[in-house]
This record gives sequence, structure tokens and C-alpha cells, in this order.
Amino acid sequence: MIKYLIAKFIKKIQLPAINGTDMHTTAKVCSGSQVVESKIGKYSYVGNYCTVINVDIGSFCSIADYNIIGGSSHPLEWVSSSPVFYSGSNVMNKNFTNKNYTTSIKTCIGNDVWIGSGCIIKSGVSIGNGAVLGMGSVLTKDVGDYEIWAGNPAKMIRKRFDDETINRLLNIKWWDYSDEQLMGKADLMDDIHGFINSYNV
Repeated sequence: MIKYLIAKFIKKIQLPAINGTDMHTTAKVCSGSQVVESKIGKYSYVGNYCTVINVDIGSFCSIADYNIIGGSSHPLEWVSSSPVFYSGSNVMNKNFTNKNYTTSIKTCIGNDVWIGSGCIIKSGVSIGNGAVLGMGSVLTKDVGDYEIWAGNPAKMIRKRFDDETINRLLNIKWWDYSDEQLMGKADLMDDIHGFINSYNV
């Protein structure tokens, strides 16, 4: 038991590295994660030991441990793909030229998205509201609203709900509601049809 508590303590003191990121006050980034030039909405969390670079994350997202989301690309059309041949900082701390190259494309994650542990998500991908990405997936394509994807490469498995239910949820946009409004609907969260029918959409 003592070893377990010590291990938990060591994990807790591995602070996240957050830079240039707009985080809602209710959002959380867990131990050992790196979040750079990103945005995180309310009640969303990034798990332990994740790398998140240039990503917009909506509200109520659950991002498990050991995920890599976004990141840098390299110029495949140039003579060399090495970062020493374009401007900006790099691990070698060397630049032979000041040529411009956009190394990162924004990745967009909607609201109420669940990303399982150990996923790799290519920069520039969009993931729709309510979507789910199974653990260990490698995602290189856009994911639609309320779709479940998994695998390497990730493919759509199915939708969480029928199209009518999805459209009604998208019209409600419950993730934009205040805490007080959501408190009034919280008891219906396990009743999809009751929840939807409580709104006039």
C-alpha cells in the first residue's frame, strides 16, 4: 500500500507543461502532459502523458492517457525534410535559412468527444460533436458527429444514435448551456429520448 501511495505521489508531482493555451477554468490537464498553442473548453480534460499541439478542444471532452494529438509536419516536396532548412526553433537549435514553412495545421475536436487511451491523431483532422475514438486508434481522416471510429488506420464502426436523434442533439447544443441549466437536466442524462423530448426541438 505504501509503494502504491508513493507512486501516486510521484505521478502527481509530474506537472503538465502548458504553453500558449487558452483553457477554461473548469478544464484540466493531467500529470506529464504537454499542451501547446491550443484551446480547451469547459469541463474537458486531457489525461496523463499526452501531447497536444495546435488543437481546439470543445467542451465536455474526455481525452484519456498517452494520446498524441496534432503536431508538426515536414516538407516532403523540398530537397530535405529536416527542420534545419526552414525558420523556427528546432531540437538542433540550428537554421541554415530563414525560409518559411508552416509546420502545424490546426486540429479541431468538437464537444462531448471521448478519445480512448493511446491514440494518434494526425494534425489537421476534425472530429465532430459526440464522437468516440477507440483506444489505440490511428486517425488520419475526419470523423463525423456522433460517429464511433477505431483501428489502425481508424475506420467508422457505427453511429452512436440514429440520424434523427443526432440532428436533435446538434440542435439542442446542450454543451453551450450554463451550469444552472445543465443541473436542471442532469437527471435525464441516462435517458436520451427523455432528455431530447424535454427540449422543444
